[in-house]
Amino acid sequence: MMLQAPCRVLIVDDSAVVRQVLTEILSADPAIEVVGTAADPLLAREKIKRLNPDVLTLDVEMPRMDGLAFLENLMRLHPLPVVMVSSLTERGADTTLQALALGAVDFVSKPKLDVARGLDAYAEEIRSKVKMAARSRVRAISPALRRPPQQAASPAHIGFRTTDRLIAIGASAGGTEALRVVLEAMPADAPAIVMTQHLPASFSTAFAERLDRHSAMSVREASDGEAILPGHAYLPAGGRHLRVIRDGARWRCRVDDGVPVNLHKPAVDVLFRSVAASAGANAIGAILTGMGEDGARGLLEMKQAGAATLAQDEASSVVWGMPGSAVRLGAADEVLALDRIAERLLSLARS
Repeated sequence: MMLQAPCRVLIVDDSAVVRQVLTEILSADPAIEVVGTAADPLLAREKIKRLNPDVLTLDVEMPRMDGLAFLENLMRLHPLPVVMVSSLTERGADTTLQALALGAVDFVSKPKLDVARGLDAYAEEIRSKVKMAARSRVRAISPALRRPPQQAASPAHIGFRTTDRLIAIGASAGGTEALRVVLEAMPADAPAIVMTQHLPASFSTAFAERLDRHSAMSVREASDGEAILPGHAYLPAGGRHLRVIRDGARWRCRVDDGVPVNLHKPAVDVLFRSVAASAGANAIGAILTGMGEDGARGLLEMKQAGAATLAQDEASSVVWGMPGSAVRLGAADEVLALDRIAERLLSLARS
């Protein structure tokens, strides 16, 4: 049996401490080889040409050249899997979401205090995300994605006026852009949507605002107990689970601080299982790009409860972990390319 060659990583960060710590963390895994480090994007550019790495880790806030400008050039000229290393500040969250829009595969958060020890606690996450990035699909981003969002056109009304349909969507790596693509295609009066995307607590507000700018629907962070209404899409507030509960003839959001499920909080399985129990055959589930298996069993429970279920296909997924697991479990009725999912959700909601 041939042993797989380790994935070759170039670390780009202006902090010598972070470069050293990341080198130690990544080199501890025999499946990863750190081929070099660079203190800024201009040095990184030379090293990419010379060393031809498989994956780049990139600090979002860099001297001499903006990390985003560097990433945009890179994805245009030399597309490469990139894992962003970002700060957990509000500005860091916004910059990271822009980086994911430009084609970065995923990100890890830099702890605010005691960076060295904090990053050490993240060692397993960093290693798994770098290895996942090496296997991911990277595309040069089209100029359309770089333009600021236009005001959503007033879509044709398609007669959704009741809470009799509920759409539940789960995603992880690659999902910040996949969810944008789906929500962008939804009309203002689409059925209510509940969503879970794996994100750290401090990113959820910036993410909800970003999706809201791109969609004719009203996208918001869910508050505990609020009614779930058509034309609205709900995300859990940072680091909390979102469940759907039935209250007489309507559904409400339950946002709680329960234990992580599948190592995640929020977890897609938590959302999907609650939708299976509360909405049954009135629901439609979709599992999008992401690493791991979270959501696969929950989608199966939705299907068993009578819901229609979709999974994103491998070709359009950044990482076919979660949707692939759902397909292997037999949880997905249909497997579709990302650009067909919104249209199919709407047609299932009509039927």
